[in-house]
Amino acid sequence: MVTSKLRLDRIASSTRNARLGPEVLIGPEIVSEEGRIIAVRIGSDKAVYNQVEDPTGRLIRLRSGDVLAGVLGARRALRGYEGEVPKTLASGDTIEVLNLGGVLGRCTAGNPDLGPPFTAEVLGAVLTFPRTGDRIGSPATIRDQAVPMADRLVDGPPIVAVIGTCMDAGKTVAAAAVIRGLSRSGLRVAGVKLTGVSLRRDALAMLDAGAVEALTFTDAGVVSTDDTAALPTAFGLLNELARSTKPDVIVAEFGDGILGEYGVARLLENPELVERVGAIVCCAPDQVGAWGAVEILRTTFGLTPTVISGPATDNEVGCRFIRNRLALPAANARAGDGALAAIVKGAL
Repeated sequence: MVTSKLRLDRIASSTRNARLGPEVLIGPEIVSEEGRIIAVRIGSDKAVYNQVEDPTGRLIRLRSGDVLAGVLGARRALRGYEGEVPKTLASGDTIEVLNLGGVLGRCTAGNPDLGPPFTAEVLGAVLTFPRTGDRIGSPATIRDQAVPMADRLVDGPPIVAVIGTCMDAGKTVAAAAVIRGLSRSGLRVAGVKLTGVSLRRDALAMLDAGAVEALTFTDAGVVSTDDTAALPTAFGLLNELARSTKPDVIVAEFGDGILGEYGVARLLENPELVERVGAIVCCAPDQVGAWGAVEILRTTFGLTPTVISGPATDNEVGCRFIRNRLALPAANARAGDGALAAIVKGAL
């Protein structure tokens, strides 16, 4: 295999497990499967949705001609792009950037708010050299050095499940508010994002709020969760946090919506996981979303939220509907009064 040295202009956060430096070796033989790290050259400019998150969590502008290391993966976002991993891929092929985390794939559906995705020329597979003296290398993958998946949950602390109707329903803001409030009350809190598509931003928000550690499914070598990967990935991450940080409670954000395609339903229907859940924060954008989420949780999963949050609680109109029509507490995560965390702590 002919290899060549390449200097990277941008390193996406989705590659974080591989701990890449600015200079890498690439090879022409590409394994076209989720989790493989490839180098591409950006072929277009964009006025919106034109950044990539680096491994530290910083958003950096992408421009035409930039050489980017990203990860092959799928995306199935309601308010973003949909895309898949091509069945085959070779140097010189064109591929698209599907999200801010640097997930690369073939875009199958766009979004009018974001415009067309970045197009990029495939340069080659980023190589890794795990063994001393290895001069050939092998295609890098984020499954190396990943948190192991698991088929069972070990004993651990109670879980606060933060779920929502869809992406951008206020889940991360709510998770951060709960972490901040519980931490200030003296509890040792860990955070985790269990489902979604690779992006480190939400875990960093948990750390900023006071979490002693925050992981995402990408730490387990998963680019995008689905019905198959969601449960063993979640078990692995929850086990790792229980073992490594010994928290009093774990705040777990279930990325995307209850009815989305990232595997949230698989988690909510699992008795072993649900038994550990001590409180459910349900985020919704409006009254209809709040009503629908409560109805689905009760009739499909046999669950009742502890509290409703999200934009539906931004003023008294929504809060009154939740209290009077749904007979549930309402607490706004952006209010800064600690009410959301207090309700959760009471439930725990």
